[in-house]
Amino acid sequence: ILTGCASVCPDDNISATNYRNASSCYGDRCCQSSLLPSPTDYIIEREQGLDFYEIFLDQEVTTTSNSTCTMAAALIRSDVVQKLAGKLSDLSSLPTILEWRANYLSAATDYDNFTCSDDGSNGVQYCSCNFPYDGLNPLLPYGCEVVPACRKCRHQCERNGTIYYCPKKFLLKQPPVLGFSIGMGLVFLVVSCYWLYKLIKWRKEVKRKAKYFKRNGGLLLQQQMSSSDGVVEKMTIFPITDLEKATDNFHENRVLGQGGQGTVYKGMLTDGRIVAIKKSKKVDEGQLDQFVNEVVILSQVNHRNVVKLLGCCLETEVPMLVYEFVPNGTLYEHIHDPTEDFHVTWRMRLQIAAESAGALSYLHSSSSAPIYHRDIKSSNILLDEKYRAKVSDFGASRAISIEQTHVTTCVQGTYGYLDPEYFQSNQFTDKSDVYSFGVVLVELLTGRKPIWPAESGGWKSLAIEFLYQMEKTCLFDIVDSRVIEEGKKEEFIAVADLARRCLHMNGKQRPTMKEVATVLGGIRCPNSKEQSSVNGKCVVTEINDVGRPSSIDMFLLDD
Repeated sequence: ILTGCASVCPDDNISATNYRNASSCYGDRCCQSSLLPSPTDYIIEREQGLDFYEIFLDQEVTTTSNSTCTMAAALIRSDVVQKLAGKLSDLSSLPTILEWRANYLSAATDYDNFTCSDDGSNGVQYCSCNFPYDGLNPLLPYGCEVVPACRKCRHQCERNGTIYYCPKKFLLKQPPVLGFSIGMGLVFLVVSCYWLYKLIKWRKEVKRKAKYFKRNGGLLLQQQMSSSDGVVEKMTIFPITDLEKATDNFHENRVLGQGGQGTVYKGMLTDGRIVAIKKSKKVDEGQLDQFVNEVVILSQVNHRNVVKLLGCCLETEVPMLVYEFVPNGTLYEHIHDPTEDFHVTWRMRLQIAAESAGALSYLHSSSSAPIYHRDIKSSNILLDEKYRAKVSDFGASRAISIEQTHVTTCVQGTYGYLDPEYFQSNQFTDKSDVYSFGVVLVELLTGRKPIWPAESGGWKSLAIEFLYQMEKTCLFDIVDSRVIEEGKKEEFIAVADLARRCLHMNGKQRPTMKEVATVLGGIRCPNSKEQSSVNGKCVVTEINDVGRPSSIDMFLLDD
């Protein structure tokens, strides 16, 4: 494009065709120049009858001769010098190169589908379509359109050279979706594993409980409960979950006492009842067959001075027994470890002895199956809220057929209370319980423990020491000083004589528990033949032929 130059125009009106042989254009009727870098509007038109184009500038350039020169030809730059003159009239077309610039665009402009930038040298801007748009002229309407291959892409489009394609969207390229998906997957996996573990554990627990329940005679017990005429209907078979809940999963804070056979826990059932739960440490599997029969027999025991068996749990490896809770501890604690503000008086000791003897007599005299306690001791005699005696812990008890003794393969009981005859022969009788109760009577009389360390080593026995003092007629040397002023001399002598008879080395010379209960009742209530039931102080009820009390209570001793 020739513009931005000035040429001399003489007045001879010689046409440019006269310069067809000219080889250059240096200002004589013609000039040459490149496109001006400054914004200028050009109008290119072709005049009628002329072989070249006229380029009209938006501003005329006035020469000194007051003439204008507004005609120009658009030529190829390389042809200007060689073919400017003499060729124009012979050409039907003129090869040209035009440089275009959009003046209304600012430098380095970005649009939605194209970008224009300045080359920095002559102010010329170059515009091109942005990816994934493509087109020949971004400045024309619809000059930049999306590449057809990219129109089907749901997300972004990519290209490799001249090939356009839609890449697959992987989660690794989407961090938010990746995090959410992984998080939800982990949560689902953890929850699924947890519930699967719970389900497997629950199924194993159900099978284990069913196994123990069957082995411990649960099916037989259920059968007896359903077939009996209300005899054991009040006994409950507790599920282990109820007992765990009642004892805070057998927490150590719930322990009432521990022994060689097991641990006793205090618990509260869902109905609000306070109970004592005996959990044994071990079990003789050879005796499990007898367990159900013994539970049934003990559940039939209904005496005010016997701790009531409420039920059992058979879903554990070792069966557990549930008893009523007795709040005031054991007789052993009150005699040997008394508190400063309370001690067991002589009248209370007679009451406890009479009540305990009555309970044991009731057990021994059962018409169907006499029950031998086998472990009578002061720590197995509990005291309720009114300090009435409650015989407990029948873990070693046995139901014996009438006129039969029980031969054992091992001696059971507590040292200091064991019958020497039973210790030698392994043959347990009702008189073995009588001997153990005789030791309890001596504890009540003297306030001493059943055994204590000897100075020369070993242990000394209270029963032997008592018999020795009785032979020396030194009874009042060993009577408990805390109660010697509270009772009558005749009462101390009567109780000591009864204890001596109970501790006889020959079991056949010992009294029965029925006789013991009767004697203690007479000591406690010497005027029982009078109308003592009226004043409410002391009521003695006669014992019938089978040893059962004919009224609700065998002894009602109320101070």
